[in-house]
Amino acid sequence: MGMGMPETCYARSGDVMVAYQVVGQGPFDVVIAPPWVSHVELVWETVGWAAFLRGIAEHARVLVFDKRGTGLSDRVAGVPTLEERSDDIRAVMEAAGSDRAAVFGASESVPMSVVFAASYPERVSALVLYGGMARTLWAPDYLFGFTEREMRKVIEEEIEAFLTPGAFEAFVRRGFPSATEKDVRAWARHVRYGASPGSLEALERMNMAIDVRDVLGVVSAPTLVVHQRGDPWVRVEHGRYLAQHIPGAAYVELDGDEHISTAATAPQLLAQVMPFLQEAVTREAPEPDKVLATVLFSDIVGSTARAAELGDAHWRELLAAHHGRVRAQLARFRGVELDTAGDGFFARFDGPARGIRCALAIRDAVRELGLEVRLGLHAGECEVLDAKVAGIAVAIGARVSARAAAGEVLVSQTVKDLVAGSGITFDDRGLVELKGVPGEWRLYSVVSPKPDGR
Repeated sequence: MGMGMPETCYARSGDVMVAYQVVGQGPFDVVIAPPWVSHVELVWETVGWAAFLRGIAEHARVLVFDKRGTGLSDRVAGVPTLEERSDDIRAVMEAAGSDRAAVFGASESVPMSVVFAASYPERVSALVLYGGMARTLWAPDYLFGFTEREMRKVIEEEIEAFLTPGAFEAFVRRGFPSATEKDVRAWARHVRYGASPGSLEALERMNMAIDVRDVLGVVSAPTLVVHQRGDPWVRVEHGRYLAQHIPGAAYVELDGDEHISTAATAPQLLAQVMPFLQEAVTREAPEPDKVLATVLFSDIVGSTARAAELGDAHWRELLAAHHGRVRAQLARFRGVELDTAGDGFFARFDGPARGIRCALAIRDAVRELGLEVRLGLHAGECEVLDAKVAGIAVAIGARVSARAAAGEVLVSQTVKDLVAGSGITFDDRGLVELKGVPGEWRLYSVVSPKPDGR
């Protein structure tokens, strides 16, 4: 098609350098969040996937990148969270001068694409989800996921094949039954250069903990979900679930039995994706009226008694010192102060892990003043009103905070699910009723890490 391998560039995302490439010069941008493990240079040797990328690049400017920890991007300690991966999409867009783009998420990158679209609706013109899932594991209300035992067996087989000469090609072929031997070898080489055995295993174990079902309803971008009916690695029910729970999503089920596009299926995939994108990106971008946000509430424990003990003047001085320390930590962790009421703060974050680490830092900083605070966090759909957020998610955050003990950081189940891979650990506080909020809510107390993430 006349397109050679583009030059590899780097975008800075926090302390990490993310490898990316730009191919094509079309009238709109498409960011490709790659499946599984990637390598932005070796991917062009995979016949089917490269054909798909070039097919999109005939009509658009395409941004491809390696997720942090894989390919030519920086290796990192531990496993990147969905939040950090969303940051990487934003970093690549900014480095490439892209204010707004369609996002195409494939396979394991579907959850991160959903989180990005929900968190930054103003940056996403359209969303395409291919061969992916909202959750990997079985649950009573998600019957088509793997059991934990089944998933652990799959991971063991995958790593054993990765370590055994010649065996990994056979493992790869299970996901690409119609691929040529050349393409199977190219994919196997692409994955081997894209990750070490340890990083691949850590990635798969993090995927076991992911659950973005609560985020699906927040997506406002025009969305297309595509799944192959006989996908051998991700059952078609996963794709159907995504389409049913993203507002207004279109769904296409291809009559195939492959996980990632090969030379045989690339034209079918392009035939569904390109018309959708070309129509979706021409729509006028509405002002976002909802967004995925993490809300944080804090207040000082025993403030009334302490004020009476100190007297008005000394209490005002202590309160000013408290406010200064809280605001310093909000600035450090990219939190946005939305309101203060007496001795309490209400703030929002674009990622739950940052919110948790900020809460821990606030607790430790004000403890040096001889104060104890209770803190609570929830992540969910928020209404956007004049740069502030409102709605049921905000009410839930306030109720979670009210149930926290002195010095405790308490979070909702949604927050816990979204920080998989962060190294943050929790104690289960069980199911509770939150005043004025329907249903029962499972809450968790944050045990670790230190505020700097260690």
